[in-house]
Amino acid sequence: MPRLLDQIPAHFWTIPYNAAIHPGAMNDADLSMGANCQVFAYSLLRFFGRVVPDFRSSNLWDDTMHTQLVTDALAPLDLLLFNKTKDPYGAHVAVYTGNEQAIHLCQEIGKPALWTLEEFQRRPRYAVLIGAKRVTPDNIQPS
Repeated sequence: MPRLLDQIPAHFWTIPYNAAIHPGAMNDADLSMGANCQVFAYSLLRFFGRVVPDFRSSNLWDDTMHTQLVTDALAPLDLLLFNKTKDPYGAHVAVYTGNEQAIHLCQEIGKPALWTLEEFQRRPRYAVLIGAKRVTPDNIQPS
């Protein structure tokens, strides 16, 4: 099976960070205008056939219809929530790619980045891994 990173289209790596394009924004489907971390993560999941509503991070954390809490080992395409505290409100969302790494759209860099989980922990704003959510089987479209 090909690595997830090898399957991510090149255009995903060029999406600029834009805080104004958040879940529920009028133009959140047009990634040429940029995106925030949530819109980026959900768009990437949709590319891989995972359907997740445009949740804000705290709504994602509370959701049980489209996602489930990951209680076993992380798997590629799991959503990771990071914050300064265990509070999911305003949490940063990344997509796990395997090998202790996650892709995310980061304001600090301004474009998508691939970081190790350890790199997240070294930054105060992402130091706490709140947890992971996995798209439920009913919300995965066959490829």
